[in-house]
Amino acid sequence: MLDLHQILESGLQQAKAGWKMGSFGAIAQFCYPEGDTPPALAAPLCQITDLGGIRIALLTGVQAVAYEMLSPKVNRWTQALALCLPLEDALMRRRATLTELGPDTDALREQDQNGILFDMGLAQPQLDFCIRTADPQLLDVLRANQGRAITDPENPAMDAIFASHPHRVTLTRLGRIEVYQKIGGTDPNSTAPVGPHTHIFYKMLRLGRSHAANTPIPEGWVPCCEFYPKSPVEGPMGADKDFDPAAFDAFQNLLQVWGAPDYLAAKSDCWAGLDAKQDPASMKEPSTRVGRTGVRNGLRQWRRMHGDSPLLDQWCAVFDPKSTGGG
Repeated sequence: MLDLHQILESGLQQAKAGWKMGSFGAIAQFCYPEGDTPPALAAPLCQITDLGGIRIALLTGVQAVAYEMLSPKVNRWTQALALCLPLEDALMRRRATLTELGPDTDALREQDQNGILFDMGLAQPQLDFCIRTADPQLLDVLRANQGRAITDPENPAMDAIFASHPHRVTLTRLGRIEVYQKIGGTDPNSTAPVGPHTHIFYKMLRLGRSHAANTPIPEGWVPCCEFYPKSPVEGPMGADKDFDPAAFDAFQNLLQVWGAPDYLAAKSDCWAGLDAKQDPASMKEPSTRVGRTGVRNGLRQWRRMHGDSPLLDQWCAVFDPKSTGGG
């Protein structure tokens, strides 16, 4: 069996890995800018850079869920390891208005522990989305508007936040991510800052979801922290790259231990059929969405591992038509 603690400690020192704590519409991400060398860990399961930091509290009762998702780019897929808690254990304060919480004595850096923490009041299930500041002018505005919704168009707090760029601090039952650099755009199509950053998408927040509906998280469980190991097909800035067999195999090891059985079975059946040079009609389409995703990702991965072939195109025409011919 793999040791989850060791997997996470190693991941925090991977230059091309990423981390997320958030809900459906409010997230903080910790990652390294291209070319950065990760420093030594600041503490067990804790990493800090000049742009941000993360601390993971690995509690008893965590369920790891490894999964691969389809990418809009037909020659790719995505991969993640989610650390999940039962819904009742994952829930945070769910405050609906701007609320002062006092000095952030749990801040990752000693220099930030006198900064004042404010919950922005996004009322998310497994996440308290906060800001931290010692700026007297911003503190005056925030304190004058406590108890009001941050989304109220008459509330001046959000404009003051964008003008001041306070630290963003996201809190879950499994730890925190802190972001020190400036705030990026609020448009889902905007380019995120390089390195640690946050996003708030208000249309998504209104749905009140803990995670996207197509993410294969078991019923009754909630992702509180997600680890994105180095991708075998995508560079840190989103560009295509040559297939990386070592990165691929490393995640397949996680998937074998913490992946969904129907996903693994469907992908295995797909690969066995291709290896035996069988007609795609020999395989029945899986009855679950997770299983169908397993077949489609299996075809994309086979192409990256073995190259193009007429037989592979036949399989793709049946199970993943958009990827026929490799896109």
